[in-house]
Amino acid sequence: MPFPSPDLRLIAVDMDGTLLDGAGRIPDALWPLLDRLHARGIRFAPASGRQLATLQRAFARHLDDTVFIAENGAYVVEGEAEISSDAMDGSFTADLVGRVRALAVAGRDLGVVVCGKRSAYIERADAASLAEAEKYYARLEVVDDLLAVDDQILKVAIFDFAEAAVTAPALDDLRATHQVVVSGHHWIDVMNQGVNKGVALRRLQAATGITHEQTAVFGDYLNDLEMMDAASLSFAMANAHPDVTERARYRAPSNLDHGVITTIEKLLDGA
Repeated sequence: MPFPSPDLRLIAVDMDGTLLDGAGRIPDALWPLLDRLHARGIRFAPASGRQLATLQRAFARHLDDTVFIAENGAYVVEGEAEISSDAMDGSFTADLVGRVRALAVAGRDLGVVVCGKRSAYIERADAASLAEAEKYYARLEVVDDLLAVDDQILKVAIFDFAEAAVTAPALDDLRATHQVVVSGHHWIDVMNQGVNKGVALRRLQAATGITHEQTAVFGDYLNDLEMMDAASLSFAMANAHPDVTERARYRAPSNLDHGVITTIEKLLDGA
């Protein structure tokens, strides 16, 4: 399907499996492309389950012209301005931490990251757990008790060293009141009901006066599904989950082929 020639004003891009290459790095070709987008007045928004500080570190050379959709949409920031946030109830967070602790006692190899506005927090501090958490959380504190954390909590992330899809059903009852998203092979994200990248993107559009038709999105996994509905130009990566491929209107080459970059270049060139 040929691309239209849009009045493009906003591009939202997932990170893992979408923008990042096979080694988990931002391709060097992105930086001159961001300069080109900025010159044309087009906002670029990494949209990720990662925390704000991690995204800001990754895009340090473009902080002033990047919008960050962090924590799967629970926290949206442009420059110094908060566009939106959605903090969880403290009692629910405590109950959830207790449930995951119980699953771990029962034999599941799990870690918990409590994700606040100021920092992320873990109490399991073995080398393997730290290595996984540090991949995604630039601000990370090891605490004695997660229940004693004093912060606005945006998300609770559960890391399953085996397979997240096996553990997720144990939390199915939470879906009546909260989002429970398998966001990767090993990760489950629990957030307030209605929090997702699509809702965050619509809030960003409303705050900036950018329309659905002026927006492009790229994604590959289940936590990108709602984002596909928030833009006329929705792209599933060639390596995307089948549900994402079905939901998106267009296809992009895989992240291994730098599909985000080559597709944006085509959009800008009217190809």
